[in-house]
Amino acid sequence: MTRSRGGGGAGAGLVVVKLGGTTIAGQEHVLDQLAELARTRPVIVVHGGGARVTAWLDRLGVPTRFEDGLRVTDEAGLEVAAAVLRGAANVELVAALRARGCDAVGVSGVDGGLLTGRRVAGKGLVATIADVRPDFVRLLLEAGHVPVVAPLALDEHATVCNVNADDAAAGLARGLGARYLVLLTDVDGVHGIDGVRIPRMVADEAERLIATGVIGGGMIPKVRAALRGLAPDTGASAIIADGSDPDVLRMLLADADLGTRIVAGDAPARQGAA
Repeated sequence: MTRSRGGGGAGAGLVVVKLGGTTIAGQEHVLDQLAELARTRPVIVVHGGGARVTAWLDRLGVPTRFEDGLRVTDEAGLEVAAAVLRGAANVELVAALRARGCDAVGVSGVDGGLLTGRRVAGKGLVATIADVRPDFVRLLLEAGHVPVVAPLALDEHATVCNVNADDAAAGLARGLGARYLVLLTDVDGVHGIDGVRIPRMVADEAERLIATGVIGGGMIPKVRAALRGLAPDTGASAIIADGSDPDVLRMLLADADLGTRIVAGDAPARQGAA
C-alpha cells in the first residue's frame, strides 16, 4: 500500500479536500487524483452524503426539512445520518481509495474528539464547528494514512450532531494549518455580477460580494466555509471548483485557471464584479 509523505500534516504540505455529493461512480477521476496526490503530500478527505441520507429517510418514512441550506435534524434523522455518513458512505469511499493504493482510514469528527460543534439555533441536532482537536488526525497523517472524515461532531454537551461537510472541511483546514482547502461542487466557481467566473479573490472582496448580493443562494455558505478555512499567516488558499472536471485536482494544485481561489487579505473592488 503506497503511503503519503509529508510528516505532521500541517503548514505548506497539507491538502484538505471536500468531495461533492455525487456517487463514487460519479467521481472516479477525483479518487484517482486523490490517490496520486497522497503519494507526495499529506491529504485529508471530507465527504458528505446528503442525497443518500434523504433517500434513506424517505425509505423509512422520516420527513426531511431544510432551512438556510441545513437539514433540520431530530433524533430519528440523526440516527439515519450517522448510519449513512459514518457507515455506508465512509466505508465505500475508504474502500475505493484503498483499491487505488491509497492508505485511507475512515473516521468521523466524533472519533478522538476530532471536531467539537456548537448547536445551530432552530436546526435540532445540527452543529457548526467550534473547535478542532488535531492530535488524533496528525498521528494518522504522520503514519502515512489518509483520513477520510465523515461530518459528525460532538456538541458542548457531548451529544452527536450532524455537520455541513463544507464546514467540517473548513474547520479541519484551519485547525491543522492546511496549505489548501479544496471544496468540490457542481459549479465552476464564484461568478461576478456580469456572470463571469472570478478566478481569484481576497477575503475582504468575498465579504463585499456577499454583502452586496453578488454572491447569493447556496454559494454563500460555501464561500463562508472557504473563508473560515483560511488559517492566518500561512499563505493558505481555499478553492471552490467543479468536481466534474476530469483533471480538477491536478490543475488546481498546479495553480491553473480553474475554479475560484480565495486568499487572505484585502483589495479594491474588482471591475464588473459588483
